[in-house]
Amino acid sequence: MKVATWNVNGIRARASQVEQWLDQERPDVLCLQEIKATRDQVPLVLTGRDDYWTCWHGGGGYSGVALLVHCDLAVATCEAVHPPFDFEHRVASVTRDDLEILSVYVPNGGKDFAAKMQFLEALGDHVAERHRAGQRVLICGDLNVALTDRDIHPKERKANGIGQRPDERGRLQQLIDLGLDDVHRRLHPADDGLFTWWAPWRNMRQRNIGWRIDYVLASAALGATASTAVCQREFGTSDHAPLMIEFAP
Repeated sequence: MKVATWNVNGIRARASQVEQWLDQERPDVLCLQEIKATRDQVPLVLTGRDDYWTCWHGGGGYSGVALLVHCDLAVATCEAVHPPFDFEHRVASVTRDDLEILSVYVPNGGKDFAAKMQFLEALGDHVAERHRAGQRVLICGDLNVALTDRDIHPKERKANGIGQRPDERGRLQQLIDLGLDDVHRRLHPADDGLFTWWAPWRNMRQRNIGWRIDYVLASAALGATASTAVCQREFGTSDHAPLMIEFAP
């Protein structure tokens, strides 16, 4: 099972790139964040595809998430769910058998840090509830926290800067400690250049001066089946890169 996540920073600006990427990579599941569009505003090249079931959860020019599930994996009852802690169109999920896949866009926290912390806590409560019910969880998305200093280029590190504060790092670690596997980091433990977001100035992306704030977090048993984890820094014009993980069937 190939699962991918990508903060596209505007689906209307990046629709042709997403279409190209889908045709090239053929993931089973693609989670998108920051689509900045209602469903009616999503270009037809994506809503009109017959090979993917889609959910577009957005309210306009801000935030928004999406899920695309290949029809070979989707079932007739495929249905999107928005957990109770969703606000500003930040979470959509779909469940297949005992696996819930969530596309998540955590608030940045610059304007309302308390809301960011509450969101992360509620996400953790959701994971704990699913695990107690015997379900597996796969969280894909922009979590807006660099877990450790290794996840930020030295030139970008700033004590108590939003996205690297000890309290938000602690909250993300608490989420992972619920039995989730940070798949990309586990498969690339010594990669000090593993970043997923770059500020859109001074050629930061070309110089790979970035942050790792996009994640695929999998329930431990599922995470253990992951064989590859790729960050495609060279693809697209979003300030984030697509990430793709391949799991055992």
